[in-house]
Amino acid sequence: MSRLLNSLGMGMYCAMQTAGLIFFTFLHSATWLFRPPFRARAILKQLEFVGVNSLFVVVLTGAFTGMVMALQLYIGFRQFHAEYLVGAVAALAITRELGPVLTALMVTARAGSAMAAELGTMKVTEQIDALRTMAVDPHQYLAMPRILASFLMLPILTMVANAIAIGGSYLVGVQMLGINPVVFVDQIVLFVDMSDVLTGLVKSAAFGLVMGSVCCGIGMNASKGAAGVGRVTTTSVVLSSTLILAVDYVLTALMF
Repeated sequence: MSRLLNSLGMGMYCAMQTAGLIFFTFLHSATWLFRPPFRARAILKQLEFVGVNSLFVVVLTGAFTGMVMALQLYIGFRQFHAEYLVGAVAALAITRELGPVLTALMVTARAGSAMAAELGTMKVTEQIDALRTMAVDPHQYLAMPRILASFLMLPILTMVANAIAIGGSYLVGVQMLGINPVVFVDQIVLFVDMSDVLTGLVKSAAFGLVMGSVCCGIGMNASKGAAGVGRVTTTSVVLSSTLILAVDYVLTALMF
């Protein structure tokens, strides 16, 4: 019994320590947004890394998501002779949920893991300590550009994913399954409001903050050599993905 209580206590302690570490990383990095020196070159580099370099995987994810959504909805709605609703339901699901969430998960797997691995390597090779000896704050030089880039680029990537996914659902629904194209588009216009799109973009911005803060906070505190780098990389991706899903539920409950 005492061993069980010790394990539970240690687990709660580690969870609270990790939460505090992530929150501190976010707050400390945020304070450097409006204080010189402004790392414009570092920010632009991270915008390219998080946004432009993730575009291919986001486009692929959006295309196949939209195609699968149209096919599955058509199979289900055909039983009730409601095939005309495929476009509207697919677009609602994509803009509200699937676009933001899947984009965030894919960017976490590609860019977030790289952030954690890079910062973890810098930590175990004492490069972060070297920055401190040169009076350079690691949060300002390393974490802030990555968190800001994640915050700015996730909504843009989500818009791309939404457009590609809806296009994929149109391709399958109209060209392969024979749904009337005018009805398909009219139902999307009728049921999908700008508020649905904005809701997804707000979610994606929040997901960007979560991913950037988690991957930077955990990555900058790696230890124990190469094994430690692998450990923080895995932890960052798993924790970021879990928190993205949790934040998605909270925001959905608040906004709908």
